[in-house]
Amino acid sequence: MPYHRGGDASSQADKLSGIVEESDLYEGFAPHVETSGIKTLDFYNLPKPTGKEPALRSYTEIQQLLQQGKKRDVKNILRENSWPINSPIRSQLWPMLCGQHQTKEHMLDGFYWEMVHQVFGTTELSEKPIMLPAFVDATHCLPYHLTSTGRAVADRIVNVLGYDCPDITYSPVLYPITSILLHFMSEEEAYVCLAGLVGSKEKVFINQTKLQHEVTWKTVMQIAKKHTKSATSYFQRICPGLKLERVFMDWCWWILAGLPFQHLVRIMDCYFHEGIKVLYRVALVILNLFHKECQSNNEWSPDNIKNDIGNALIKFCKKIPVSPAKLLHAAFSIRGLSTQYISRIFIKTEMLLKSRSVLTSGSKQLIKSRSSDNLPTSQSQVNIQMMSHTLTIREGEKSPGHRAIAMGVYPIHNLKSQACKNEDLFTLWSWLPVRITMYQPVLLYTTEEHGCSLTTFYVRVEQHEPTLLMIKTCNNEVFGAYCSSRWFERNVKDDKGQRQAYFGTGETFLFSLYPERAKYPWVGIEGDKDLGHSSELFMAADSKMITIGGGEGQAIWMDENIRFGKTDSCKTFNNPPLCPSGDFEIRVLEVYGFVGI
Repeated sequence: MPYHRGGDASSQADKLSGIVEESDLYEGFAPHVETSGIKTLDFYNLPKPTGKEPALRSYTEIQQLLQQGKKRDVKNILRENSWPINSPIRSQLWPMLCGQHQTKEHMLDGFYWEMVHQVFGTTELSEKPIMLPAFVDATHCLPYHLTSTGRAVADRIVNVLGYDCPDITYSPVLYPITSILLHFMSEEEAYVCLAGLVGSKEKVFINQTKLQHEVTWKTVMQIAKKHTKSATSYFQRICPGLKLERVFMDWCWWILAGLPFQHLVRIMDCYFHEGIKVLYRVALVILNLFHKECQSNNEWSPDNIKNDIGNALIKFCKKIPVSPAKLLHAAFSIRGLSTQYISRIFIKTEMLLKSRSVLTSGSKQLIKSRSSDNLPTSQSQVNIQMMSHTLTIREGEKSPGHRAIAMGVYPIHNLKSQACKNEDLFTLWSWLPVRITMYQPVLLYTTEEHGCSLTTFYVRVEQHEPTLLMIKTCNNEVFGAYCSSRWFERNVKDDKGQRQAYFGTGETFLFSLYPERAKYPWVGIEGDKDLGHSSELFMAADSKMITIGGGEGQAIWMDENIRFGKTDSCKTFNNPPLCPSGDFEIRVLEVYGFVGI
């Protein structure tokens, strides 16, 4: 059963917006927390309000704003409201914030305990240590202030999550986040919160593979080189033999293992709503603060830190000289650190890491996936072969040396070489974002079976994200696009009630498979400078047409009958026309989604 301390939790939490008269209103920790080691405010000796500070907002107020879709207002409230560390508001607030990211069907009551019984054969908590999943970093199983029972509960949660989410292969921060959640809620509630964070589509909260982990810390390093240039240059200067990579590999532990618990809880208030970008911002502030201390405090002099800057950073965080409120204020005051900018750096970094797996043999390149485990299964390949009408060309239609492929698939009777099929599969599969390659493709829409109607296209495709759109023309050209966002976003309105003309993200890319084979990624991946609005026109759609790519031309445009289209060069992808004539007649259009996303 959900844990609530002392009566109705909602009424308790709502009292926070008024005058506090009873200190026991702030005893908001769960039973499996050792509270003696947690520093809490002395509520009877708090400074008198000056009249400038807004009253702390209640759970009900935030709940109403979320129900009204006012996420920006919620974001501002979470950033500005410094609820006491042991406030009971979090027992309801955190589950609500995490729940908004849940992508699975609503979990029925008792779902978690059924999973526990499947994994352990009983719902009784074992007195013996539980072996943790392989994705856990054993050196960073941070319990914070959990009791021994609380730690056993955390162990059980991550085991059940690993059983329910087998795609998680490396996630060192998952255990610490579990521990933090358990300070304010029951075991079942903590599990549901984690499921929401892990399954989130719109925002990133928890990395789940080694590649994602590596891309993330390298993204932080790239951002720091621009936004904390003085600090990064200083550390590089005092330690000329030090590779900055060694420092930034541990960036998340500055926060999760270094900062006092009071600071960490306030950061989590914002993190559970906004995602990992909150941690990025906090890390930059820590770097700047540490840099200033190094210049004014002998404890952090170059001689004392040059041999182990990473450890010195964590020690500094343990006694960070600013309050949680000032830390967050500084973090959210950093300019030019938009979600779009961070996404651009992340995608660029991911692509650079993937490029390491390019093998060259003479003049021929074979681009391989980082893991053969991330290729479609043999059965999936057969399924695509049987479904696909678009992406295969009869032997008589091929010129020597060319094969039109998609997902590396040919009709079964055309398969001349298993190796050739796998090579083609490697090529297109390697162009997809790595996290997408964990999922199996499924045919959502094809004009051969579902008719040539944009209305039908939307009905079958619009709620899926991402999608792979592929066209075969009457001249046998084969090309398409990886579309990063839902086509439903054509209906999303801005704050003024206007529908957005273009949507999508920098993960969107174009490709050509026949007669030429090429990928055309977003131009913004090439650098972090502002390229202007015309370079960010990814996707557009209405009842009359769909468009991919814009700016002095449209890379792909199709009419409402999915019969005729045109292709031009465009600024968003800096692509040539995808077929020589520019105008084309559609023989077949196919759209693929990915199972399990």
